[in-house]
Amino acid sequence: MTKPIRAVLDTNVFISAALSKSATSPTRETLERWKRGEFILLICTPLAEEIAEKLKDRNIDEDKTVDLIETLVTLADWVEVPPDKIESLLSDPDDNVIVACAVEGKANYLVTYDPHFDSLNGEYQGIKILKAIPFLEILRKDEN
Repeated sequence: MTKPIRAVLDTNVFISAALSKSATSPTRETLERWKRGEFILLICTPLAEEIAEKLKDRNIDEDKTVDLIETLVTLADWVEVPPDKIESLLSDPDDNVIVACAVEGKANYLVTYDPHFDSLNGEYQGIKILKAIPFLEILRKDEN
């Protein structure tokens, strides 16, 4: 039996899913697959706060935001990220928290559209960093 996939989704994945009008959007499919238990979503408090803040900034319906946060609280694996574990790897401090969440949560994948992560060349401490479509291809391969 293979170990379950453990992944951190960057804020921009949640924003993209919320803004997408397409039912077949890669980010929406990623979230649906998580809700169906196809992978373990890792999240930490600073990341959840950033997601809520950015959804509000984009005028996403408040009920949608509350639903998402409640789903995160219920279904996601919450990771404690001690401040001393947050390394200054990337130019945006919020991104460093996401990397620390992935490391502390023993993630296999970090899914992001943020070009700040490009400096890590697709991997950090064994965690593969990729966009939603390559991540979906991995999840779909698990179906076969």
